Amino acid sequence: MGKLLHVSASPRGPESISLGIAGTFLDAYRAARPGAVADHFDLWDGTLPEFGPAAAGAKMSVFAGRSPEGEQAAAWDEVVRTFERFASYDRYLFSVPMWNAGVPYKLKQFIDVISQPAMVFGVHPETGYEHLLTGKRAAVVYTSAVWGPGLGPEFGSDFHSTFFEDWLRWAGITDIRRIRFHPTLTGDYEVERKRADERARELARTF
Repeated sequence: MGKLLHVSASPRGPESISLGIAGTFLDAYRAARPGAVADHFDLWDGTLPEFGPAAAGAKMSVFAGRSPEGEQAAAWDEVVRTFERFASYDRYLFSVPMWNAGVPYKLKQFIDVISQPAMVFGVHPETGYEHLLTGKRAAVVYTSAVWGPGLGPEFGSDFHSTFFEDWLRWAGITDIRRIRFHPTLTGDYEVERKRADERARELARTF
């Protein structure tokens, strides 16, 4: 039985809609698989390292075939630790609210930390990128309050799912299931939430 990691990008705790829908998914997932491992990585819990000058320098050292030293080595150890935590799972649930047409900055920080050579990707001068996280699957809860499918640009744009799924595929995760909650300003919140919860339960049973 595979292990699942829930990566949550909302800081709103019990007030978060994306976390609530993810909770519905997890309840159904555990009910369908008694004893299954389903862990949580809250990107706001203080364990996500920064990716600043030392880590960036370490990355360039690795690209050049050198081992990071000193401050760079310490920063790189944090990068490796975070990647290994993530890569030890084969199923992922991401809860991703829309922030300013994109993803919360903590999720972008997470992506920048773990997207490293010989971890998430390889690269060849003739054939381009190699995608290293193959054989895994992801379910993603997308939420927004103003933008919604079918609305015009006056309600915003979706760089939210487009950016995130491009990263998933680039990493090698191509089995992607989606749960969407976009009630919009004039929609029926209760109806849309019920649909999202039903979709979450449906996906969780076979995930």
